[in-house]
Amino acid sequence: MTYILALVVAALVVVADQITKLLIVANLNSESCISVFGGLFNIRFVENSGAAWSILEGKTWLLVAISLVIMAICVFMLVKKTYGSKLMFWAVSLVLAGGVGNLIDRVFRSGRVVDFIEFGFVDFPVFNVADIAVCTGAGLIFLLFVIEEISDYKKSKAAKLPETQESEETK
Repeated sequence: MTYILALVVAALVVVADQITKLLIVANLNSESCISVFGGLFNIRFVENSGAAWSILEGKTWLLVAISLVIMAICVFMLVKKTYGSKLMFWAVSLVLAGGVGNLIDRVFRSGRVVDFIEFGFVDFPVFNVADIAVCTGAGLIFLLFVIEEISDYKKSKAAKLPETQESEETK
């Protein structure tokens, strides 16, 4: 049942990403900017041939290859159930869904990804729904790794504590 729900959520992310991009392409041009919430956010049509901050700009096939590798790892983790928690399952599913959304753009839009969400209050790259999914999933994965490391550290510290007390008692 969890797989079906994950597939539905992933499909909804991809559909929402592609529909919003189609709406932007159909209704805005590169000079258009729609202010939202008094300039807190802007809707601005940008085509990006790189990754965030235009990293690897114009390296479409390298970006496609990196995306495919990451997506293959996500699929492997989901199929082989290598994730440690339900939250990790959802995080990996979000990374996969966002990767699919941006991969569709790279393949079918001459190597360019449509971005349109812009923060009006800080200098930050323009992004899209797929980027939100990837970043949310990656952030959750990072957070889960940090929590696991802290937990392992506490366990190892607690396991060493009785040994230290025991050796002091035998002296």
